[in-house]
Amino acid sequence: MIANLHPSPHKPARVVVLGAGGFIGGAVARALRSQGIEVAGLTRDSCDLLASDAAARLAAELRTDDTLVFVSARAPVKNVPMLMENIRMGEAVCAALQTRPVAHLVYISSDAVYKDSAEPLSESSCAEPGSLHGVMHLTREVMLRNEFPRPLALVRPTLTYGINDPHNGYGPNRFRRLAAEGKEVVLFGEGEERRDHVAVNDIAELVRHIVLHRSTGIANAVSGEVVSFRALAEFIATQFAPAVAIQGSPRTGPMPHDGLRPFKPSAALAAFPGFKFTSWREGLAAMCAETQTAGAR
Repeated sequence: MIANLHPSPHKPARVVVLGAGGFIGGAVARALRSQGIEVAGLTRDSCDLLASDAAARLAAELRTDDTLVFVSARAPVKNVPMLMENIRMGEAVCAALQTRPVAHLVYISSDAVYKDSAEPLSESSCAEPGSLHGVMHLTREVMLRNEFPRPLALVRPTLTYGINDPHNGYGPNRFRRLAAEGKEVVLFGEGEERRDHVAVNDIAELVRHIVLHRSTGIANAVSGEVVSFRALAEFIATQFAPAVAIQGSPRTGPMPHDGLRPFKPSAALAAFPGFKFTSWREGLAAMCAETQTAGAR
């Protein structure tokens, strides 16, 4: 599902990262700069996609030989007004690209676009989202495909962990913060549901490969492993001393995704044979070690 227009790595003239102030966008910008690639990082302060003149302001920032990495979103989408705001942001990007088309576009989407399945989800699996967050990303994917006829790559990350995640969402990011503070970790139910988790630096590295190869198509940013939330919490607890307690709690709703959401990273591994996703144990151990040595949040 990924085609490389450059068989060998080739540095673009410049990469514009739209959403460089965010968790994933910041990691992408750092990964590109570490390889000597010129990066122009745009944040909400420098280019607010909800402003009335957003399309014109973004077009003024772009060059025709740029690669644009579009990460900006109000996420996770929790209600219809948020959905509509994100679509307006996508509309501004599409309008800017009509005025100033770039050489290559990379959109950071989400695994939420896929329909639930007990079988591992690949890039060819049914895109039938069951959440407003998934609807938002799939809508923006379709908008970009329709409005941008040049090389386009769609990256679909699953649950993402890493230092300085701003959402403190349930899972590795919250568990790490609680364990570092010596606080008890409380699970939803017994934490028995199994999910895939991907390191934010792996997403950034995948995007770097896509940029260097001017790749097109769809790539899942997933580890290919499923693990229960209890196993994640118990592992993270062992990375700090003293280890904190792990407690279950009564569920207040149905178990998300029927308790299982597996993925295949087929496209990324086929397109970039030297690339691999970090295992959850290795990734969580590195994140916890960084927390302790750098005092990260």
